[in-house]
Amino acid sequence: MIHPREWMEVRPGGLYCKPGGFFIDPTRTVPEAVITHGHSDHARAGHAKAIATPDTLAIMACRLGDGFTAQRVGLPYGQAIHLGEARVTLYPAGHILGSAQVLIEHGGSRLVVSGDYKRTPDPTAREFEPVSCDVFVTEATFGLPVFCHPEPQHEIAKLLASLAVFPQSCVMVGCYALGKTQRLIGELRRAGYDKTVYLHGALMRLTQLYEERGVELGPYAPVPADNRKNLAGEIVLCPPSALADRWSRTLPDAIVAVASGWMQIRARAKQQRVEVPLVISDHCDWPQLIETIHETGAGEIWVTHGREEALVHYCSKAGLTARALSLLGYEDEETE
Repeated sequence: MIHPREWMEVRPGGLYCKPGGFFIDPTRTVPEAVITHGHSDHARAGHAKAIATPDTLAIMACRLGDGFTAQRVGLPYGQAIHLGEARVTLYPAGHILGSAQVLIEHGGSRLVVSGDYKRTPDPTAREFEPVSCDVFVTEATFGLPVFCHPEPQHEIAKLLASLAVFPQSCVMVGCYALGKTQRLIGELRRAGYDKTVYLHGALMRLTQLYEERGVELGPYAPVPADNRKNLAGEIVLCPPSALADRWSRTLPDAIVAVASGWMQIRARAKQQRVEVPLVISDHCDWPQLIETIHETGAGEIWVTHGREEALVHYCSKAGLTARALSLLGYEDEETE
């Protein structure tokens, strides 16, 4: 068996598979890229060839334009492809629509790159599937023991309770345009909320794309240009950047909420003047990271970005070989 440390390496453009001749989520333009999902810190324009799930390619085209790459290769979940001397298969990551883990097989060994992932069920994304491997390459956005996220429906109940207590107000929820917006709508539907959800214009196109890709979201509409006082008693979703700008001041007595895993940190919520912090994350919390590491059966763990030190320390104490790759260029999209 050839160990993955012999055929995977970190280059200036990111994580590179030498026998396959491709990068995974490269941070600069490359000849061949495997893309785990459509968030902007992982999916960039200009690669000569982009390989991803069909949903991720559709998201990239929506965000970056149809000419985002010279050649698209849509790879459905569970279907293997040979790239050079490597065999590549994508599996659901549970992060957002189309998100994927990347299994690379070469020289008798198996390495899985998680990309961004979560284990909590999401009505708008395929559920994470554990994949057995020799080396598991994981993110660690919430890689500290303090992070233990509540059930999403608990947080949705807080949102609906605020609306019931203050019917003369609207609840304005700051949320990322790709993934979080659509998940919030899906979670509201799970809670039995069947009214129209109003969206800032910047959230409309990607929400429409989700529906085009087969995700049912129920009624939603753009925030009207006029008569916004009629939005009293309604839920309005917007980018976090819109919470404090002139646009938000046209809404009726708006209650400020933000949906993010970082809302578990009270000081951050207070600093942003968030009245209803909703701890809803599209990443694993600490218990889910630990569960996944053990479930893969991997004897070696590489940590790409996030709170790397704590996770490497835990793995070492658990008898696993572990190291931090310290990849640059991957930001936390929940804050955007």
